[in-house]
Amino acid sequence: MDKTNNLKPSLVNRFLNSIERLGNALPDPAMIFLMAMLLIWVLSALFANTQFDAIDPRTGAPIVIHNLLSGDALAGFLASLVKTFTTFAPLGVVLVAMLGVGVAEHSGFINTGLKLMLKRTPKFLLTPSIILIAIVSHTATDAGYVLVIPLAGVIFYAMGRHPLAGIAAAFAGVSGGFGANFIPSGIDPLLQSFTQSAARIIDPEIVVNPLNNWFFASASSLFIVLLGWYITDKIIEPRLANTKVDGDTNELPSFDEATPKEKKGFVIAASVMLAGVALLAYTSSLPNSPLRSPSGSLTEFTAPLMQSIVPLIFLLFWIPGAVYGFVTGTFTSSKDMIDAMSKSMSSMAYYIVMAFFCALFIAAFSSSNLGALMAIEGAEVLKALALPSTVTIVGIIFLTAFVNLFVGSSSAKWALLGPIFVPMLMQLGISPDLSQAAYRVGDSSSNIITPLMPYFPLVVVYCQKYVKDTGIGTLIALMLPFSIAFLIGWTCFLLAYWAIGAPLGLQASYTY
Repeated sequence: MDKTNNLKPSLVNRFLNSIERLGNALPDPAMIFLMAMLLIWVLSALFANTQFDAIDPRTGAPIVIHNLLSGDALAGFLASLVKTFTTFAPLGVVLVAMLGVGVAEHSGFINTGLKLMLKRTPKFLLTPSIILIAIVSHTATDAGYVLVIPLAGVIFYAMGRHPLAGIAAAFAGVSGGFGANFIPSGIDPLLQSFTQSAARIIDPEIVVNPLNNWFFASASSLFIVLLGWYITDKIIEPRLANTKVDGDTNELPSFDEATPKEKKGFVIAASVMLAGVALLAYTSSLPNSPLRSPSGSLTEFTAPLMQSIVPLIFLLFWIPGAVYGFVTGTFTSSKDMIDAMSKSMSSMAYYIVMAFFCALFIAAFSSSNLGALMAIEGAEVLKALALPSTVTIVGIIFLTAFVNLFVGSSSAKWALLGPIFVPMLMQLGISPDLSQAAYRVGDSSSNIITPLMPYFPLVVVYCQKYVKDTGIGTLIALMLPFSIAFLIGWTCFLLAYWAIGAPLGLQASYTY
């Protein structure tokens, strides 16, 4: 980097080193869940004989802590362990969605689609288009990190703009705007499942719609695009003016056109996808559609359409992905398609391990009644403080953003924080839908400044292709304006969205 830029990266590097040392001292998230479960066991035994004045809203009686270290409880734990894991809602949600997306990703369907979208973008709309596509790429899970971010650097470089600005804009959209998206994806039912599980600590019959934040996430997409556009063009790129691109010119990437075969495959596969969407829309529109609930609604949780969101994501990527693969030749037999699905599952191995311990922790936390006790007592404290609801929501956003610096997994954090936040806020009259929306804002905003995020080092490598001495501090300094602006701006956006009473999503409310 140019010497004029040395001061700020060095300051950021010192801050980053402290964060990294603290983060490295933490155990693996899977082990955190295991230790948390053991702690719940011990606490349940310690408080099992304690009389509490807090009234359990589910029974109307004083809350009772169940001893999970009793003989009966331990026997029940062993007997139900397999069922606890296999019925853990987020597990099936993620794996089924990834099976379909994996075919579309490994066949090249997603890659070609993104290249064609970016290539046809007018130059003055380059920045917002990249951020928008980066946000949409959440649907394909890792596609944004492995395709959109490096491709953004290529496009900026090919168009005479600083490639690091393109990488920063894409990184901001993919990771900093993770909680925003126009298109429902696997993250929606994943967070919903944790939210619903947490809400049932207080209300065992409550149902949370998988698309309870869809409208807010869609509106947030536009907000993030506009804010990211301004930061990229007015702050980041001018700051990079003195940063020389010194990568090996022979190794600098070129902007490759999609081949005629790829274009043909994409057109055919996209047509199949659109035909599927049209068929779904037509079937849903029928008055006696089997996708409607008994009352005739399409948006009620009991409607088969709502319960089929994840399978639909699977089909809408699996079928076009397979078509693209066979048309272009990336798939030559059904074995290639199965291999693609296997590869997508291999990338989920760690998640499966984490989900195992997470399921056990959530089950223990719920059955012990400690979660309900914390929620009730926490609500009483907040009530005593008489803080406005907006202050409480802002506090949750900033706390989540801080925790995110050390625990990068969105699902892992919500599995830990959800059972505390959601029931506590329900006691204050704040809906699980709003709690989840606040979590999404905090969880996304600090993604781009933590080295503990698994893809952070990869983005550093992308930058080093253009500026050889790029380090972690360089990337932190590059992304800090996005992170600060997203955290403050998006929080204000949520509060304004709440103030005008705009709908959060399907069957969502602000109050409980």
